[in-house]
Amino acid sequence: MSEKIISNFVDGSFQEGQGRNLFENRNPVDNSLISKVVEASAADVDAAVAAARRALSGPWGDMSVDERATLLHRVADGVMARFDEFLAAECADTGKPFSLARHIDIPRGASNFKVFADLVKNVATEAFQMGTPDGTGAINYAIRKPRGVIGVISPWNLPLLLMTWKVGPALACGNTVIVKPSEETPTTASLLAEVMRDAGIPDGVYNVVNGFGPDSAGAFLTSHRGVDAITFTGETRTGAAIMKAGADRVRPVSFELGGKNPAIVFADCDMDKAIEGTMRSAFANCGQVCLGTERVFVERSIFDQFVERLRDGAKGLKLGVPDDASANMGPLISLEHRDKVLSYYDKARDLGANVITGGGVPDMVPSLQGGAWIEPTIWTGLDDDSAIMREEIFGPCCHVSPFDDEAEVVRRANDTDYGLACSIWTENTSRAHRVAAQMDVGLVWVNSWFLRDLRTPFGGSKMSGIGREGGVHSLEFYTELTNICVKL
Repeated sequence: MSEKIISNFVDGSFQEGQGRNLFENRNPVDNSLISKVVEASAADVDAAVAAARRALSGPWGDMSVDERATLLHRVADGVMARFDEFLAAECADTGKPFSLARHIDIPRGASNFKVFADLVKNVATEAFQMGTPDGTGAINYAIRKPRGVIGVISPWNLPLLLMTWKVGPALACGNTVIVKPSEETPTTASLLAEVMRDAGIPDGVYNVVNGFGPDSAGAFLTSHRGVDAITFTGETRTGAAIMKAGADRVRPVSFELGGKNPAIVFADCDMDKAIEGTMRSAFANCGQVCLGTERVFVERSIFDQFVERLRDGAKGLKLGVPDDASANMGPLISLEHRDKVLSYYDKARDLGANVITGGGVPDMVPSLQGGAWIEPTIWTGLDDDSAIMREEIFGPCCHVSPFDDEAEVVRRANDTDYGLACSIWTENTSRAHRVAAQMDVGLVWVNSWFLRDLRTPFGGSKMSGIGREGGVHSLEFYTELTNICVKL
């Protein structure tokens, strides 16, 4: 069987790259080789930027909003027509269960194009009539224009979904994009390039450059003077580096960064719903979700019961390969990331945590022992100022702490450098509204988790990000406003 090569996609065609440096893309299930990937050089990124800039003044720039929307609907339909290919690629790159990607990653990845294509057709701007000294008056109105070439740096945990969450609105607004997918998950960005071409998206509108961060495609893209804005999802320290790279041009950035999200469980909760929701928020996608829960605060009167039931739920999780219909958790993204998560498992033990369940590497069958498998883990007994409670781990783990009153838990839940999301479990509606309003986060769920209306704002405060995505908030980032004043 011939070796699979994933190339960069620039100006409507796959290109081998000028440097022809290759890196490996491995399956986290068993560490087997999926493909080799062409690493983009600085010259390759230059070519992608030049193609994206040309496309702005080509047929793409001349299209009406309706014409662009029609093409983006074709892209969404093209993804769904190749659903099984996208599903297999996403699960090979990430190791996640088919059951998860089938219901979330692929359909949401496709729908992002339709949602924003339709939204941009109906977005309103401002218009005001004013008086003038001569009495004739004037009218002021605003128009939205594409911002230009957008650099998209996308993560590995939800590769297609979070990439199109940025590419969809960027293209709907008339921009062109250069995508740098994570080096861990390059395949679906390449598949999407084929769909774009087949759907009739003009050359240069969608480009893909593969590689790493420092001294590679990521750095070349974020520091390039031909890129008009950068949108990034990933680690906070990487966001800070990107911000520095673009500071000399004072260009706009949109960041969705890390989190140390709390769940607050009151004694009057529906226990079944709270357990089910916390199970999902702590362990879904092997804990590799920016919105996931790593800190759980439970009212003392139900603490022991909650911990016992959460432990039973975690012990009942089945680890397995993506096409195992009975499996509900896959491996971590890589052996390197597993080493990081395991270092926190070791640190928790060193700090004296009570290991309720997990805390190590599971015993897998021989064919899977090379994979990045890890046990779902629950701790109790640590102080709020411990590393386990303050640093993002990004694995299938959580610490459960008791609390005594509402004021205490609000203070403790907010005592973090991050501010992305929070879930509150209570049957008291007044309390739910009151506590939600006090949380220093961008998104609060009450009696739910990961329930999203794509028209609403999404993003974090503090070190969890800059700006908001979703609905008109995405359009604000991907467009420039021009005020036009007409003297009557």
